Amino acid sequence: MKAAFKGLRLTLTSLTVSMALGAMPTAGTTGERHANHHGDHRHHNSHANKVFNRIATFPVFNNTDIDTATVAEIVAASRDGNTLIYTDSENENLGFVDITDPANPSATGIVDLNGEPTSVAVAGRYALATVNTSFDFINTSGELVVVNIESREVAATLPLGGQPDSVAVSPDGRYAAIAIENERDENLGSGEPPQAPAGFLVIVDLEGEPSDWRTRTVDFDGLADLFPGDAEPEYVDINSRNIAVVTLQENNHIVLVQLNNGKVIKHYNAGSVDLEAVDATEEDPALISLTESLEGVAREPDGVTWISNNRFATANEGDLFGGSRSFSIFKRNGKVKFESGNTLDHQAVRLGHYPDHRSGNKGSEPENVEYGRYGNDELLFVGSERANLVFVYGIKNKNRPRLLQTLPTGVAPEGLLAIPDRDLFIAASEKDDRGAKFRSVLNIYQRQHGRADYPTIRSANRDDGTPIPWSALSGLAMDTHKRGIAYSIHDSLYQQSRIYTLNVRHRPAIITGETVLHDTLGVMSAVEPALVNTDGTVNLDQEGIATRAGGGFWIASEGDDAPLLFRNLLVRVAEDGQIEDVVTLPASTTARLKRFGFEGVTSVGEGEEETLFVAFQREWEDDPDGLVRIGRYQVASGEWTFYYYPLEAPLSENGGWVGLSDITALGDDEFAVIERDNQGGPDAAIKRLYRFSVAGLTPLADPAIGTTPAFPVITKTLVRDLMPDLAARGGQILEKIEGLAVTHRGNALVVNDNDGVDDSNGETQLLRLMGLFD
Repeated sequence: MKAAFKGLRLTLTSLTVSMALGAMPTAGTTGERHANHHGDHRHHNSHANKVFNRIATFPVFNNTDIDTATVAEIVAASRDGNTLIYTDSENENLGFVDITDPANPSATGIVDLNGEPTSVAVAGRYALATVNTSFDFINTSGELVVVNIESREVAATLPLGGQPDSVAVSPDGRYAAIAIENERDENLGSGEPPQAPAGFLVIVDLEGEPSDWRTRTVDFDGLADLFPGDAEPEYVDINSRNIAVVTLQENNHIVLVQLNNGKVIKHYNAGSVDLEAVDATEEDPALISLTESLEGVAREPDGVTWISNNRFATANEGDLFGGSRSFSIFKRNGKVKFESGNTLDHQAVRLGHYPDHRSGNKGSEPENVEYGRYGNDELLFVGSERANLVFVYGIKNKNRPRLLQTLPTGVAPEGLLAIPDRDLFIAASEKDDRGAKFRSVLNIYQRQHGRADYPTIRSANRDDGTPIPWSALSGLAMDTHKRGIAYSIHDSLYQQSRIYTLNVRHRPAIITGETVLHDTLGVMSAVEPALVNTDGTVNLDQEGIATRAGGGFWIASEGDDAPLLFRNLLVRVAEDGQIEDVVTLPASTTARLKRFGFEGVTSVGEGEEETLFVAFQREWEDDPDGLVRIGRYQVASGEWTFYYYPLEAPLSENGGWVGLSDITALGDDEFAVIERDNQGGPDAAIKRLYRFSVAGLTPLADPAIGTTPAFPVITKTLVRDLMPDLAARGGQILEKIEGLAVTHRGNALVVNDNDGVDDSNGETQLLRLMGLFD
C-alpha cells in the first residue's frame, strides 16, 4: 500500500493473481484464531464442497455521484458483518455500505476525514481509520480516527507521529497495531532509501472508551540489513497470542512484535526466489512467452496474514528491487514452508488475465493475502494487483496448499476481507476510470453449493507444460463438422496472430490448441508487407473469423487510417495456419476508409458458390448517419457489393457510439449480429443480438467517392438484450462484446474482448444462450 500526501498524487497498488488449475504445493495451518484487519469474522460453521461466486458489485461512486472518481482501497466489516467500511483516499473519506442483503448492497453515506485514509479495521462498535495528514515526505504526520459505526460520529482522534500505512486489531480486541511507514520519495535522487524520517510501529491499547486509548511506539532502527536506519513498515497482522507480524517491504524484512510489552521477539530477511518459465520481457505488440528465468528475486512482501499462531503468509509484490510474483508461507521462526513460485503467473495466463505489459516489472504482482476459516475449511485468499484476480487456496495440508478456484475482481484489487460468519468474501478494487469504462468497486462473493461461475474459458497446457497464452478474444466461429468445437482469435494487441481451438462441451470451455498464421507463400507480403514479421508470422488486427464448408478459415483484419494506412483485409487461412489468399476492398470503398472497419465475417456456400458477408463497425465517409455496411463478397468473381444495416441511437448517459461487432450466418439468407455501444459498467446501455434477412434485396457496388451510396437497408429483429445476461454475472457490464457463434442446435455463444488486461479487469465471459436460434 502506498499513501499520497496532500498536493501529491501517488498511484496506489492493488491485487490480482493467477495460478494453474488443480492442486498446488503449499504449506498449511492449524486454523487457530488470529487477528483480523476488519473485525472478528474469520471463523464460521459451513459445509464442504462449496464455491465462491460473485453475487454483486458495488460501484463506490454510489456514495457520492457518478462523475466523481473514487478509490476503494481497504475494506472492513462491522461485527455483525452487515456493514462494510472502506477507505477512499481520493476523496478523503470513509464510505459505508449496507450488505444486510449481500446481493443488493446499498450506499449508506460517508464520513469526511482530515486527510487521506490509508487503512481501516474494526474494534467492537468502532471503525479505526488511519489517516495520512503529512505535508510532504519529510514533515510527516498522521492520526487514528475512531468512528462509531452506527452513529457515524468521530469518537476520538489519536496522533500517530508519522505517516501510517496499515492497521490491524487483535482477535481479543485489546490492541491495535499500526505500521507507520513514512514512505520514501521515489522521485528524490535514485528514489532509494534511506530517507528520513524512519518508520516505526504504533501499538494502541484499546482499554476503556476511545478517548482513553493510549499509544506506544516500537522502534525498528537497526533491524534490517539493507537499510537499517529506514525501516518503512508496510503491512501488519496480529495472531491470537497478540504477536504482530510486520513487513518491511523495501528492506525485504519481516519483524515479529509482542504487543503486550512492545518487544521485538524475532526478525529476519524474507529471502529470495528463483523463477523459471516466466515472461520477463515487454514487447510491442505484446507476446506472452513463458520461456525466461529470473534468479535471486527478493520477495519484498507487502500484505501479510497469520494462518495460525505459528505460521503466516505473505504476498510478495515487490517495490524497490524485488517482487517474486508469488506468495509464501513462513513459520514464525522464519523458515519458509511453501513458495508458490511461477504458479500465480501461470494461472493468470491460463485464464486470459496475464498483464503482458507488466512482464518487465513484477508480472501479475500479488499484493495482499487474507485468511478465513469457513467451518472446517481453512482458506487463504491471494490477490493480484495487475491480473485482477483473487486465488482461493485450501490450506488444511500444511505442506501442500491446494488451489480451489480463482475469482475475477475489479481493476487493481487491494483490500481483501473474509466474512465466514456470513459465507461472504469481499474484494476492494481501487482503480477508477470512467473514460476507460471501469469504476472502483467492492466485489461481493458468496460461498454456495454448486458450480463456480468463473472462469468461463481456460487453456490447456502446451507440450512444455506451460499454459497456452490467450487474451483479447475478438471473434468466434463454430467448426462446420466437429460438434462442440469452436474457434477464436485475438486482435492487434498481440503479435504473431493465431487461431485458438476451443472445446465448448466443457464448462469452462477449454482452449485445447493454437494455430499460428504464417505467410509461407508470400501472399501477405505482396499486399501488406509491413504486417509480416521476419520469421513469416503476421501481425493482423483480427476482428472476425469464419469457418469454411470445405475446411480452413476466413479472417477479417480491421484496417486503420492513422498514423499509417493498413487496409481492411479478408485473409483465407488453411487449417495449418498457412495464408492462402488476401482480399482487399475496391479502391472506391477503401477511399472512404475510417478507423472502424471490418468487425466480423461469415461464410455461406462452398466452392464456386462461396460468399462472404462482412460486418463494418461504424459509418465510413459518405455513409448516412446511423447506417453501417454489411459487405457481400463473391469469392469466385471477386465482386464486392453492400447493404446498409440500421444502428440504434446511443442510449448511454455517458454518450458514446453504437456499432456492430460480429456476424454469423443462420441459413436461408438469414444472419445474426452483435450490436453494442462503447460503454461499460453503469454507463453501458446497448448490448444486443439482432437477426436479419437479405432475401429479396439486391446489394449494390460503391458509387464514386463523394456520392452518398443508396444501398438497400435491411430490416432487423431483436433476438436478445444481453444486458440482463451480463448483469447476472455479478460484475460490471463489460464493454466489448465481440464474438458470436451459433451451434447446430441453435444455441448462441457470445464472448467479450478483455483488452488484454490493459485498462481492463481482464474478465472474459463466454455466454451460453440456449435455443436462441432454433
